[in-house]
Amino acid sequence: MDYGYFHYEEPYSRPQRRRINYFAWTVAILLLTGAALAAWLFSFYIFGQPERPDSYRVLQKLHKVDPPKRFELTAAPAGEFLSPKQLYDRYIYKGSAELTQANSELARNYIRNFQQVRGLVPYLVGRYVVMEARELGPGDIFTSGMVALTAAVDNGEVLMEHVYPADAQALPLMKQTLTPGLEIKLERTHDLSAAIHAERLNDGRIMITAVPLLYGTYTVTRGTGTFSLEPPLTLNLEAGWPLFKEQGRLRSEMHYTQYRRGAAGPQGQMPITGLAPSGTAPPAENALVRVEAAKPVEPITIAQNAPKNAKEATKATPASKHGKLAKNQRPTATPAASVAATQVPVVAQQPPAAATTPVASTVETPPPPALTKAPITVAAASPIPVRSAGSAASAPAVAPTQSAPADSSGMALASTAGGGSWKTFSPGKMPLGRLIATSDLKDLANRGIAGERVYLKGQFVVNFSDANRAVLRPRTRLATAMLNWSGPSTRIIVEFPTGYTPPAQGTVVSRDDARPLEITEVRKQEDGQLNVFAREIMQ
Repeated sequence: MDYGYFHYEEPYSRPQRRRINYFAWTVAILLLTGAALAAWLFSFYIFGQPERPDSYRVLQKLHKVDPPKRFELTAAPAGEFLSPKQLYDRYIYKGSAELTQANSELARNYIRNFQQVRGLVPYLVGRYVVMEARELGPGDIFTSGMVALTAAVDNGEVLMEHVYPADAQALPLMKQTLTPGLEIKLERTHDLSAAIHAERLNDGRIMITAVPLLYGTYTVTRGTGTFSLEPPLTLNLEAGWPLFKEQGRLRSEMHYTQYRRGAAGPQGQMPITGLAPSGTAPPAENALVRVEAAKPVEPITIAQNAPKNAKEATKATPASKHGKLAKNQRPTATPAASVAATQVPVVAQQPPAAATTPVASTVETPPPPALTKAPITVAAASPIPVRSAGSAASAPAVAPTQSAPADSSGMALASTAGGGSWKTFSPGKMPLGRLIATSDLKDLANRGIAGERVYLKGQFVVNFSDANRAVLRPRTRLATAMLNWSGPSTRIIVEFPTGYTPPAQGTVVSRDDARPLEITEVRKQEDGQLNVFAREIMQ
């Protein structure tokens, strides 16, 4: 055999091991860690400061910022109403850094639709006179509508630029209405103009930028026609604050000075803004006010279940002298004359199921509640037979269509007892009901309470506190709130009985299975916000 036929150079050689470059892997891991840290910091920078133009642009592309929304007067964010003097005292003494931080917070609250607000929203009240108004364009923060430069009537150190966002169809009427000399009255009863920027001028005055959160309908006291505002779809933050730049503001003030000289009296005395010859503020000749559109009232129809037997409808509940049924006494009817003379109209109700024990029949008819002028359809009562005058004097009259109410000492809903006083319970001793969390409120708003007893548990933060009322919001984590994963905003308006002290503003309220809140109503707005009305029932 030829052993040289098969040629193997190294028949049993071991494979070579490659050396691992630990330095390259270390550099790669460090680079990836730095990239992750940079992305984390960048996300906090973007989501935490949406008032910056670059952050707002990124959030718009990611669809993580909502356009400004319209608020209702009863569902607006909690705030404080500041007069021109209070506005001047608040912002004139701030340093440059403090004023910049305050402006960032004001703009951030407006962009976030006043969610996660620290403190109270500043609202403007008082009388202001229009110096000049101009149309908004693509080069402004608000790209559609008008802005009016105004001066405070009772404080010459405060200017206000009031923004009126609107569609292009309303601009002609707005230009005719917002003329120099027009007075703007901001009242806390029906105006919610929030301050979103404060500018300290070189001459020591303060100029406030305000926008109405209601976006309502406006008219003048001595004129015809109205114009309606609309929330802006987007903001052009690159234009910068304020809307009236220095050159435009100086030019507007010069034009207004010439207008006042032309409107001077026969003696040639030029009127001073905010001061009359007697030293008091002059009455408004023509003022811009917000009007509330009337809502149609639907007629209320009350259904009635007619009794099966006609004779049962004509029977009256007999009563003895002490109000209880007498033994072996035949039922008699209430005279129609006394019922018509002493009893107020009542609504026919379905008679309750027959009981085996006698029920007290002395029922005092409650006074009729205040109703609107809407027509109410009420079922007609059956004819009432007449009984003798002696029996009518011995027994109190009872409405034939109204049944005696059952004892409501322990089973009546707390929401049905008005007047700031209702039954409270010890922890864990409340009547049986359905316990839900804040995540179930949306389903409850779509389905309704439907007469059942519903309790609410969870952790809440007090945004506003009054004498017998507090406004709470569910407590959410920072990451959930910044990424907008919590869904639509929720407000819980809690009423407290007389003698209770509501929790202070800013405190955290925790409610568990033993100490829940009782929900009386849930309303859902068009923008998705939930308004939950609840009451304190714990002792």
